[in-house]
Amino acid sequence: MKTITTEGVKISVSTEFRADLSKVNENIFFFNYRIVIENNNENTVQLLHRDWYIFDSLNEPNFVSGEGVVGEKPVLKPGQSYFYVSGCELASEVGQMKGFYTFKNKITDEVFQVFIPTFNLVYPGKLN
Repeated sequence: MKTITTEGVKISVSTEFRADLSKVNENIFFFNYRIVIENNNENTVQLLHRDWYIFDSLNEPNFVSGEGVVGEKPVLKPGQSYFYVSGCELASEVGQMKGFYTFKNKITDEVFQVFIPTFNLVYPGKLN
């Protein structure tokens, strides 16, 4: 699991290769990633936006930007956590993702960025 804390918000990421959604012989490698977001601030915060950098070793880097995560803009009170699972398809056995979330402090209206730790997406057969 990869973890990083920025501006009092802790982001933890774990990944899983999905053999059931992949077609290795056709160079389709699908991965799930699970994100846990913990608010360690004294104020309530809301996730507004996401920005991802996706590296696939056989393709140009891909940038994904959009509102919220999995259709939600979660609000986290002090000490609260939120998690979601999403996925990424690669054309190669090895990739990597990183990025940041944009949050808003619900008390001060301050907008700030929270980094997502860089994590690897590696087909288990590549590790042998």
